[in-house]
Amino acid sequence: MNDGTIDVFTLIALIAAVVVVLKLRSVLGRRTEDDDARIERQARERELGDQSPSGTSDNVVTLPRPGTDLDDHKSEPSRPTAEEIRERIQKMANNDPRLTKGLESVLAADPEFDPDHFIDGAKQAYELIVTAFAEGNLKVLRDILSDDVYRSFAQAVKEREKDGVVLDQTFVGINKANVLEAEVADGAASVVVRFGSEMISVTRDESGEIKAGDPNQVEDITDIWTFSRDVSTSRARANPNWQLVATQAPN
Repeated sequence: MNDGTIDVFTLIALIAAVVVVLKLRSVLGRRTEDDDARIERQARERELGDQSPSGTSDNVVTLPRPGTDLDDHKSEPSRPTAEEIRERIQKMANNDPRLTKGLESVLAADPEFDPDHFIDGAKQAYELIVTAFAEGNLKVLRDILSDDVYRSFAQAVKEREKDGVVLDQTFVGINKANVLEAEVADGAASVVVRFGSEMISVTRDESGEIKAGDPNQVEDITDIWTFSRDVSTSRARANPNWQLVATQAPN
């Protein structure tokens, strides 16, 4: 039509189009209570997914268990097979039947035990403990050491403070970490490790003057430490943390 008027059919079509648009907006543009609940649930799930599960204190050294990687939490290596674990035990025991038997007893008490992961964690624990002791950081040492060892370390730290001396120590690195003994007794797994490390250790007085040691001399240090962990029940085995329960000087 050319007179500027709209015919009835065109008007009906326009009205129908408006009704369809309004209907779609009423459905697609409004969140229902179910939608709100779903969105809130998804948000909670994302939030939980971003949180790292932790059932232990930050001061506890967890010797790594199979399936974990302390350097890259995103990496989840698969659990070694039983045959691979036994091969690792044989390699660590170095054809020593007594040590092989001891490590196998730990594995029997805790099927998740992996000697390679244990020794990696023991090295980390060694560096942390040595550094915390030099700094006099008893808070860090509290959960890593058994009561007897903690009292011994704490006493040494207090005597240094009383005498007004400071242990200036630089940890260079660990050259060796060899398992000497392993056993399970009275529900506790124990593993004895001999560490060979390098450190620069200097004792200074309150004025900073050197009383002992050489800041330019790297010393070779050998320590024999015993780590222990409760494996008496499934609940105890769920806690992967080991404690330092004994120290001794090499013969």
